[in-house]
Amino acid sequence: MMTTFDPAENLAALIRCPSVTPAEGGALTALQSMLEPLGFHIDRPVFTAEGTPDIENLYARLTGTGPHLMFAGHTDVVPTGDLSLWKHPPFGAVIDNGELYGRGAVDMKGGIACFVAATARYLQKFPDRKPNISFLITGDEEGPAINGTVKVLEWAKAKGEKWDASLVGEPTNPDRLGEAIKIGRRGSVTGTVIVHGTQGHVAYPHNADNPVRGIMALLNSLLIPAYDQGTENFQATNLEITSIDVGNPATNVIPAKATASFNIRFNDTWTADSLQQEVSRRLQEAALNSPFRQGKAEPVNYELIWGEDPSHVFLTRNDKLIDALNGSIKAVTGKQAALSTSGGTSDARFIKDYCPVVEFGLVGQTMHMANERTSLRDLENLTAIYEKFLEDFFA
Repeated sequence: MMTTFDPAENLAALIRCPSVTPAEGGALTALQSMLEPLGFHIDRPVFTAEGTPDIENLYARLTGTGPHLMFAGHTDVVPTGDLSLWKHPPFGAVIDNGELYGRGAVDMKGGIACFVAATARYLQKFPDRKPNISFLITGDEEGPAINGTVKVLEWAKAKGEKWDASLVGEPTNPDRLGEAIKIGRRGSVTGTVIVHGTQGHVAYPHNADNPVRGIMALLNSLLIPAYDQGTENFQATNLEITSIDVGNPATNVIPAKATASFNIRFNDTWTADSLQQEVSRRLQEAALNSPFRQGKAEPVNYELIWGEDPSHVFLTRNDKLIDALNGSIKAVTGKQAALSTSGGTSDARFIKDYCPVVEFGLVGQTMHMANERTSLRDLENLTAIYEKFLEDFFA
C-alpha cells in the first residue's frame, strides 16, 4: 500500500513513471495502487480511433450518498526536450532545496497527487461519511485528446454515471498558489487558407499569377478589423497566423501556391459557427477586392480548410462550486482567488457538457519547461485547500 496521505510521495511515484503521451508509463497503475486502498473501484478503459494511438484511461469510483464530485486530470506529459538543460533527471523526482523536480510536476501530476492525499485525509477525518467521488484521469490530454476524457465521459454516462460538479487540477496560478480559479475557457478554432496561382519566371510576371499577393490580402482581412473588444468575463477575440509557406527555394520563380495557417481564441461574443462564418465573409470580400490583383477581373483563387473539432467557449456559473473552492483557498492562503478565463484549452471543455466545472491547481510557471518543478510547501497547501474543499462541498 502506498502512502497516499503525503502529496510529495504521491507525486514522486507518479513522476517516476515516464508517461509521455501516448504511453501509460506505469502512471495509471501507480494511481490505481493509491486509490484502491481508499475503497475506490477502478476501471481502465482503452479507446481507439483510426489514425491515432490507443489510449488507456482510468476511472475510479467511490460510491456514497449526496452530490457526486468528479476530480479530472491527466497523467500524460509532454516530452522532456534537451536533457542537458535539466538540473536533475526529468523522471527522477529529485527534491532539491524544497522543490520537487520532474516532468509533470505541475502539469499535472502534482494536482492529482494532492487530490489523492486530500481525499485520503478527508476519509480518515470523517470515517462515517460516504461521499460520492470519482477520478477521471486520461493519458491523452497533451496529445490529440481523441481517445481520452471525451470518450471516458461517454463511456461512463452509458454506464449510468451522473456528476453534479467537477474540479480539474490543471495549474491555474501564474505566480503564487491561490491567485486564480479558472471558471471558463475561450473557444479555439484553427484554419488553413490555400491560394492557388500560376508558377512562372519573376522577369515575366504577366505570364504568371503570384499567390503570395493574394494570400497577403486575405490574411490582412483576417487581422483587421478586430473581432470584438472583449466581454465582461473574457478578453478580446484574437487571431494569430501560425505559418505561411510557399515551398519555394528559388528567388527567381513565382510560386504556384501559398498556404497559411491560423488559430483564433474567441470569447462568448461568438460561437464556433458564427466565427467561421465571419472568417469566410472576410475572405470572400478580400478575394474580390484585393489591391494586389493588378487589374485582373478574377478574384483571388483560394480555398479554406477548417481544423476538426473546434473547442467551444464556456463559462461556469455555479455558486456552490465556486464559493466552496474560493472559500477553501482563502482559508489556507488568505487570498481571494480571481475568477479567470485566460489561457489555452483543457479537458474542461468536454466536461462542461456533463456538469459544472472549474479548474484549480499548482503554479504553472515551469510547465512544459526544462526543470519543471513545484515546491513542497505548495504541494502541502494545495492538499489542504482540496481537503477543505471536500469538507465544504459535502457538508
